[in-house]
Amino acid sequence: MKKIFATILLSLTSFYWVIAQQNASVSFEQFLSLRQCGSPVISPNGENVAFTVTSTDWKENGYDTEIWLSLKGEEPFQLTRTLKGSSTAPKWSPDGNWLSFLADRGDKTQIFVIKLIGGEAQAITKEEEGILNYEWSPKGKSFAFTKNEPESKKLKTTKERYGGFAFDDEEFTLSHLWMIDFQPDMMPSPNEKPCYDSKDSLKKKDCISLPKATRLTDGKFTVTSFGWSPDGSKIAFNHQPNPLINSSKKSDISIIDIASKKIDVLVKNPANDFFSLWSPDSKEILYESSVTDTLSNFYKNNRIFRIPIVGGNAEELASNFDEQKNTIDWNTEGIFFQATQRASGISLFKLNPTTNKFVQVTGLPDFMGSVSFTLDGKKLAFTGRTATALQEVYKSLDGKLIKLTNFNKQIESWNTPVSEVVKWKSKDGTEIEGVLHKPRNFDPSKKYPLLVVIHGGPTGIDFPTPVPVSVYPIIEWIEKGAIVLRPNYRGSAGYGEKFRSLNVRNLGVGDMEDVMSGVDFLEKQGFVDSNKMGCMGWSQGGYISAFLTTNTNRFKAISVGAGISNWVTYYVSTDIHPFTRQYLQANPWKDPEIYKKTSPMTNILNAKTPTLIQHGEFDRRVPISNAYELLQGLQDVGVPAQLVVYKGFGHGITKPKERLAALWHNYQWFGKYVFGENIEVPTE
Repeated sequence: MKKIFATILLSLTSFYWVIAQQNASVSFEQFLSLRQCGSPVISPNGENVAFTVTSTDWKENGYDTEIWLSLKGEEPFQLTRTLKGSSTAPKWSPDGNWLSFLADRGDKTQIFVIKLIGGEAQAITKEEEGILNYEWSPKGKSFAFTKNEPESKKLKTTKERYGGFAFDDEEFTLSHLWMIDFQPDMMPSPNEKPCYDSKDSLKKKDCISLPKATRLTDGKFTVTSFGWSPDGSKIAFNHQPNPLINSSKKSDISIIDIASKKIDVLVKNPANDFFSLWSPDSKEILYESSVTDTLSNFYKNNRIFRIPIVGGNAEELASNFDEQKNTIDWNTEGIFFQATQRASGISLFKLNPTTNKFVQVTGLPDFMGSVSFTLDGKKLAFTGRTATALQEVYKSLDGKLIKLTNFNKQIESWNTPVSEVVKWKSKDGTEIEGVLHKPRNFDPSKKYPLLVVIHGGPTGIDFPTPVPVSVYPIIEWIEKGAIVLRPNYRGSAGYGEKFRSLNVRNLGVGDMEDVMSGVDFLEKQGFVDSNKMGCMGWSQGGYISAFLTTNTNRFKAISVGAGISNWVTYYVSTDIHPFTRQYLQANPWKDPEIYKKTSPMTNILNAKTPTLIQHGEFDRRVPISNAYELLQGLQDVGVPAQLVVYKGFGHGITKPKERLAALWHNYQWFGKYVFGENIEVPTE
């Protein structure tokens, strides 16, 4: 009897332990330490898959990315271990015997290769400026790569004499295209030192000489991306006057013949042209272009074209597909592209280049990430996830899915929220979707605090997910008994061009109506505590939050992350001036009224909501002057406000310790004004 009782007691203990683990509280550090997979590449024979795993390095206050490998569908293992820095951009050699990657192992970022059968990774390059991007040649005999140009002697002399200064929009470094031979028979053994050019080999008698890189492009332009033709005879590449973001409007496409080094411009429209893919027979390229429209590429559908490399008329493809098309691959099976489909997923599509008809590829996870095909298009590796799980790496063989990883194991014991896609009508009748996160034990008869988290963009989008990633402690708030709404307001991706255009000359105004109508919709359901509501967002979401700060008093607290407070202030100081002109359809000197109508500062005298402002010190996208302007305005009208400046950061907070700080700052602010708590940020 005692033995039976002990067995029952042990079983009950195990049961309650499992239940407790499934409802365990999640710390901010746990949330920020989740490992993530990405960049899958399938070997040419379809048997093996390499991918990256990124983990948090708290000691170095950064993120470490390393390459993992799954052989023939078996459990993956870690292939690279970079002491400081990361190993990224894995690529297979055409014969599948080598895996290449980029890494900085104390001598700038270089190309490394490692044999599939094992051994030490060896550097192929030793470029003083480091490598930006690279590709194997189709025959595996060489690499093409881009790198920055070295600092000129004139610039060095000027710095030595006059110190540091720069003319606006004239401080940049051009990058160009190079090629280097790959000679595996010449690779040094682990005990031998490599030489990387003839000059180096003269200095070191005990080293194995490796080839020197050959320049392919030169001139007053910068190469931004490129691709080999499948037959290996040519390279198509994008080039623009300089690497500054606004220069992309002048991007064109040229072809270089590898044998003769002759370069011909193939596509040169008044607006931007971007090379995408080669046709399998090397006779055509696929490219993206705005053609003549230099003003509306932020919210209109992108357009894709095919054109023979010998020249001729370009043919537009999939023009009736009403969403942004992210082209992935062109193989003998067709042209593959990805597109966002409302809040329900990111799908893979196959386009027939002959009939110009497309179909969705079925049998895949709802939310597709990176995709890699074999040359024949019959096998692929990809990252993907469902609405209730983290992203995993998969392999697809003959329509059969094989899951290679189990990153979701990290959150199996977490008390993750339940995600639901909800829909409502905005003030003007437009249907808006949003993601509602609720506790697992949600009871519609109870009242819950409501927190609204607004995405950036405006052409971003929020999806159902078990772990919403942001600088807002969403999981922890839901554990406290709150619900969280993430609205896909007008202008969001995934709903077609007309929807993305609805906030043109309507920024802030229409956005606010979408958000507040969503709040109204939830209040009518009867489960929202209207006396405990807060709102927040980053970038465009920060702007909308700032607009709400000065135009409604329904929230008890608001957090403005890297948000615009005054469109004139933003317009004259941002690094993307065209963005404002495209959405407001004018500059502030020609139409000051539209800038006034859409700026949060216009109604600063109406502000009453306690507002936290978070901003990066060196933000070029939304300069920090926007934060100081909002702060001063709120202080002048007596509204509780606090500005937190994250030292050394631009538009995003990209290091774990500062992300931890931002989480605590938001948790503390909303804890005080929404939950009525005085929360101390831990110092140890």
